Amino acid sequence: MDGDAWERAAGWLERSFPESPGRAERIHWLTVPVALWLLHHVRAKPSRPLLAGLNAPQGAGKTTLTGALVGLLHDVFGLRVVSISIDDFYLRRQEQLALAAAHPGNRFLEHRGYPGTHDVALGESVLRALSEGRDVDVPRYDKSAHGGRGDRSVEVTPVHGSVDLVLVEGWMLGFEPVERVPEPALAAPNAMLRDYARWTRLLEVLVCLRMADPRQVIRWRIEAEAAMRASGRPGLSDAEVEDYVRRFLPAYETWGPTVGRATPGDRLLALTLDASRTPVP
Repeated sequence: MDGDAWERAAGWLERSFPESPGRAERIHWLTVPVALWLLHHVRAKPSRPLLAGLNAPQGAGKTTLTGALVGLLHDVFGLRVVSISIDDFYLRRQEQLALAAAHPGNRFLEHRGYPGTHDVALGESVLRALSEGRDVDVPRYDKSAHGGRGDRSVEVTPVHGSVDLVLVEGWMLGFEPVERVPEPALAAPNAMLRDYARWTRLLEVLVCLRMADPRQVIRWRIEAEAAMRASGRPGLSDAEVEDYVRRFLPAYETWGPTVGRATPGDRLLALTLDASRTPVP
């Protein structure tokens, strides 16, 4: 690996982010390796853009990581990067309520999050436009709306012209349906998950951040919601967050092992995070 590129990338990150516990480890073990891996694949592709997926659990720091990658790859290596969250393709509030009403008593479809709670066609149209270098308005989702239950925002993020890299991130990006689900209520989301292949087949490379212990996500999401409340935006209480996130543990256990299953080894970068969001051997 190019030592000069590593030093320039690490130096930019050290200047851009304040000192914090574990910062050096996250810079050198996570952000720089992911950035240079993506840079390699961008440079290896004769035509642009490269569509890359980032699968990481809720609260693992996807937003922070993608923000760092966008800034780093632009400022240090001159790439034009657009980051997309699958969260921005969640159903509108009224559509989500209708979905829940169509599946009464199914706790996995009661609120946003699970397969079936996204507008897959909208996501596919946006990703295709970006892959073809066409102008497109990327939707935005406001998680603070309706007391933290969320709704699609009236604001959009316009993208004009071709880019070098499209970075698509999401907690369930790359999940694939399984033959048998551990409980009946998962059958409907499992069936709906088949439609998400419309997204994943557009991705050319995939970064997968796994958890050493799936229960880590509860603490991470509590921290994220607390930070949102501290910023003055409405958010769920700690008890509401724990109830909300516990609904997702069966998803990690059921579909987590399927991520990257069909991705060639040279196009998959898989790392495991400990409780401090630092990669471990």
